[in-house]
Amino acid sequence: MSVLGRLLIAGAGAAVARYALREVRTSPAGPALDRTNFRGCTVTLAAGPALAVGAAGAGAFGASSASSGAAALVAGVGAGAVGLYDDVVGARPEQKAAKGFAGHLAALREGRVTAGLVKVVGVGAAGLGAAALLAADPRVAGHRRRQRQGALGRGVDVLLGAGVIAGTANLLNLLDLRPGRALKSGILLGAPLAGGPHGGIAAGAVGAAAGLVADDLAEDVMLGDSGANALGALLGVALAARSGPVGRAGLLAVLAGLTAASEKVSFTQVIQRTPGLRELDALGRRAD
Repeated sequence: MSVLGRLLIAGAGAAVARYALREVRTSPAGPALDRTNFRGCTVTLAAGPALAVGAAGAGAFGASSASSGAAALVAGVGAGAVGLYDDVVGARPEQKAAKGFAGHLAALREGRVTAGLVKVVGVGAAGLGAAALLAADPRVAGHRRRQRQGALGRGVDVLLGAGVIAGTANLLNLLDLRPGRALKSGILLGAPLAGGPHGGIAAGAVGAAAGLVADDLAEDVMLGDSGANALGALLGVALAARSGPVGRAGLLAVLAGLTAASEKVSFTQVIQRTPGLRELDALGRRAD
């Protein structure tokens, strides 16, 4: 795909995300998506499903094959849908007691299935389905090597790809703590991925993110789990598509390390203490 083609895909992602945002906000379900942000302002979670639809649709259209396009749809729509479920159902009082993965497991032992656990399982399932679809694309990195491997080797490679997709979805969600942060991170991660045979998937995700970043920075909307998970999952598909087994294992190790670090260290505090990151994070945002 040419540079012009990727720009058109990015533009389509932005346009669809903007249109979907307007439709979701004005729908009968729109008022139920109102939330209070960290500053105490009322914002709407409508940006989450809008981003998921725009990024997944444009990313699938820009994919190099039908199987990769299906992988983008499964990852983006799947992760966005279970994220939206957690955004809506997880806001109920009886759901708020369970915090973190340990809290969801504790609730499960008591016979309760939390919205957060549904999201974790759903994002993992979307990643697994997307990774399995990528395995059918001959343009995906390492395809010939996979064909020479036995069923066990191919299965492990699919699991690694699923881990990269789900791990990237989780990482973007962990960053969604301040206006614009997750979208900026997604744009910075996705822009270099927009090159190569699978660049159309990343271009669609970046375009949708760029189309909504001004509204997010203005604290008019927020992504919620729906938007952050969808954006991360699509970028995870782009990463997995250009990585062989060793590359996927390395990416998964980095993602797992960052996730583990988030349990001990506040990403917000790290950003605030780091020159360059602090200014980039605050760029375009309302003054505190």
